[in-house]
Amino acid sequence: MKSKRAVTYAEAGVDIDANARWVDSIKAAMVSTFDTRVCNRHGSFAGLFSLDYSETLFRRNYRHPVLIGCTDGVGTKVLLGIQAKRVRDLGIDLVAMSVNDLITCGGEPLFFLDYLAVHKLAPAALAEIIEGVADGCRQAGCALLGGETAEMPDMYAKGHFDLAGFAVGVVEARRRVDPDRVTPGDILIGLPSSGPHSNGYSLIRRLVGRRKLTRPLRGTGQSLADALLAPTRIYVSAVRRVLGHYRVKRVVTAMAHITGGGLPENVGRILPPKCNAVIEVRRWTPPPVFDWLQSQGVDRDEMFRVFNMGIGYVFAVRPTFARAVHRLLHRAGESPIVLGRIKRGRGQVELR
Repeated sequence: MKSKRAVTYAEAGVDIDANARWVDSIKAAMVSTFDTRVCNRHGSFAGLFSLDYSETLFRRNYRHPVLIGCTDGVGTKVLLGIQAKRVRDLGIDLVAMSVNDLITCGGEPLFFLDYLAVHKLAPAALAEIIEGVADGCRQAGCALLGGETAEMPDMYAKGHFDLAGFAVGVVEARRRVDPDRVTPGDILIGLPSSGPHSNGYSLIRRLVGRRKLTRPLRGTGQSLADALLAPTRIYVSAVRRVLGHYRVKRVVTAMAHITGGGLPENVGRILPPKCNAVIEVRRWTPPPVFDWLQSQGVDRDEMFRVFNMGIGYVFAVRPTFARAVHRLLHRAGESPIVLGRIKRGRGQVELR
């Protein structure tokens, strides 16, 4: 009687040896994000992170540290990146989507974890994505502490993958930014986006259709791919510049990361029930990519409901300090825009 031939995991589509080589290949990218609070040993089952420095010079001296956790993905922007063969900056997007949420509480990002699910492990190509994640972590000042790569040929089409990310941060309890402090008279200051960031891409992909992504976007010197795949901006350094300047006075009453739902939904999330936000939309010019998207048949209201329309982050600031915060943001390399103000109302956002 003939014995059955042994079946291997590799024949089922999963290459254990390739995974080992992959883990080793991304070590340098991870280590480039570490500071002395990271206690990792490469290849450990979990990452270790000290909440404070041991060096006296750099100690945070937390009295009541509150941990902050965020998770997000990049959505169907991944498909556009695959189509354009431009995947590195998707790693920056992944970090940005979580850390920009995290800092709205006034916190400091500590570390980041990524989850990469693929059809097939192709270490050279996937290393681009991890380099992007590491780049995003360096911009955010946090450690890429670890992650997981799952090879699932039956789950994903050939050449396809998906991304998810998880950020952990900390804030001193008394310095937490609490939107309940928002009051009529507060000034709204916005920071520009680089484009659609990582939201609205199911609609964008429908509008792009079969057009070549290499086609020029009129009047910009960019291609359609350049404009649509520009990485999400990371606002950590600008926020820390402002909050670090005011260590006693709490001049920032709330902050909003403008993601899916645009300005109406995300600014609405920081409004107390008896306040409205008035946003003067003529105070800034959205990047040309939004004009192109609207020209494909999307009406103005839908544009503001789906996209950030050129504003990626919003501060609500006490009116007495609005000019000073504006100057601080300029010094941080930003181009801040006074968007409007808070007034009495019913928790609504008014676009004027």
